[in-house]
Amino acid sequence: MNSHIPAAFRTLDLNLLRVFDEVMAERSLTRAARNLSLTQPAVSNALRRLRDALDDELVRRHGQGIEPTPRALALWPSVREALRQLQAAIVPSLFEPAQASSTFVLAMADATAAELMGGLARRLQSDAPGVSLRVVPLTTRDPRRMLSDGAADVALGYFPAVLTDLTARAQAGEAVPFEHQRLYAGEYVCVMRKGHPLADQPLSTESYCAARHLLVSFSGRPYGFVDEALASIGHQRRIVITVNQFFTAGQVVVNSDLLTVLPRHFVPTTGMADQLVLRELPFDVPPVHVEALWHRRLHHGSAHQWLREQLLQTAQQAFTPENRS
Repeated sequence: MNSHIPAAFRTLDLNLLRVFDEVMAERSLTRAARNLSLTQPAVSNALRRLRDALDDELVRRHGQGIEPTPRALALWPSVREALRQLQAAIVPSLFEPAQASSTFVLAMADATAAELMGGLARRLQSDAPGVSLRVVPLTTRDPRRMLSDGAADVALGYFPAVLTDLTARAQAGEAVPFEHQRLYAGEYVCVMRKGHPLADQPLSTESYCAARHLLVSFSGRPYGFVDEALASIGHQRRIVITVNQFFTAGQVVVNSDLLTVLPRHFVPTTGMADQLVLRELPFDVPPVHVEALWHRRLHHGSAHQWLREQLLQTAQQAFTPENRS
């Protein structure tokens, strides 16, 4: 009756596919073992058994991690989808917001927190009173390591280089162990104190570059997307101070002749809006999209799905036309 089913499949232990999926996602036996609550020798033994069943090496050591074979790369998407469907069938969504007592960790800058946390707090109070949120500082434009290490469940911010890299890797057939979703588009403007020498005159690229500048830089590197835009048209500005918070930038600018660039929506939340003057940047800058970024191992969890839905709905509500007026 089962003669048409290959022997290798009839005797295959499905747990080996779970190990294979985690190893492919992490590209590390150590991290895969940690995620699966197994020892590294147990993971290695599972891979050996799967190699024997499939007659393929599957992965090879490469530097500090591993490199999959072409057969493994071709097999992985089907294995991952099959495991996802099996899990959904056997373990339906169990997360009940009203009864949950989960804690989620979000990494974001203060400008993003100022925009979203009020709405999230209202949602928790009404729909999930036992759920807690912890916000930790976003200290980099590439939060993949902190997501891989489990230091945050979701990172929220402007990650253009990360998204470009993930797209390139996916197009090359590599594993992309991260997912993302756009939350909203932010508009950045030039900000100065009232009474600044440039406050009562048209702002040109030349007068902008001749001024002294403050940059919000999570890493401390004195170069950002505005500098990239200026370099593309043959200009540069002088950055004399970097800080790692948008609110601090506002405080410094109010008390100096420095210019800075802030999200337009953030200025009213600082309590200093009546002391500041906003001007459109006199040159083109790329659109700034705030994204939610998370590790794929969390993607199908019902609790994490609920969290992402709350983030998206809160952002959409915050950026409806009536709320931006």
